[in-house]
Amino acid sequence: MCLEDWSDEMKEAGDHKELWYNKMKDKGLGVKIAVTEDDKVVGMIQYVPLEYSTAEGDNLYFINCIWVHGYKEGVGDFQKKGIGKRLIKAAEEDVKSKGAKGLVAWGLSIPVFMRASWFKKQGYVKIDKQSISVLLWKPFSNDAIPPKMIRQKKKPKEIPGKVSVTSFINGWCPAQNIVFERARRAASEFGDKVVFNEIDTFNRETFLEWGIADALFIDEKEIRTGPPPSYEDIKKKIAKRVKKLK
Repeated sequence: MCLEDWSDEMKEAGDHKELWYNKMKDKGLGVKIAVTEDDKVVGMIQYVPLEYSTAEGDNLYFINCIWVHGYKEGVGDFQKKGIGKRLIKAAEEDVKSKGAKGLVAWGLSIPVFMRASWFKKQGYVKIDKQSISVLLWKPFSNDAIPPKMIRQKKKPKEIPGKVSVTSFINGWCPAQNIVFERARRAASEFGDKVVFNEIDTFNRETFLEWGIADALFIDEKEIRTGPPPSYEDIKKKIAKRVKKLK
């Protein structure tokens, strides 16, 4: 729950992360957590073999997420205390011990969550980019081969006489799981006028077919999902399309 077990919003995410964890726990998933002296969990990093990520390469690991709790709610704000640096160093040492040739991260070029600029300060180098998403890496050996982003290959098609709501879901990110659950619930409000399509991208072949891990489309239009749009906002967007049906 991204350390946010106090959050009512996080409770909307369903059990997708738990299902993802049960699939990944024996496939090389690595997790480190930061704990205070009084046993408060205040930070975490999660990383997986690259073949379970949104990038491609050889003998590399990929950071899905690194997060230090920064809210007043729950355990309180623990950011800007060097916790993130210690977490990423711990992950680096772990994947080195597994024989990996480098650690890869995704970041954003804008100053929000998972900032690419923060990874650069930790010694990571930009290797690929698409829109505001940046792929960075830190090689551990001279023969490490740079990774590449896997790009979108196609998008959902409209269904004549219906509104199509298509949600791609991998399961690893609670925020995107919230989007999925809100979209599914909103789509159900319109009866047979709306068709809801779930595309499970944990399946690697499915992910490679589309080149999309987590996303929401209403007909052929992709809806911005970061931060997660509200249930009401998603429902309004669907309703707008429903009104245009002949």
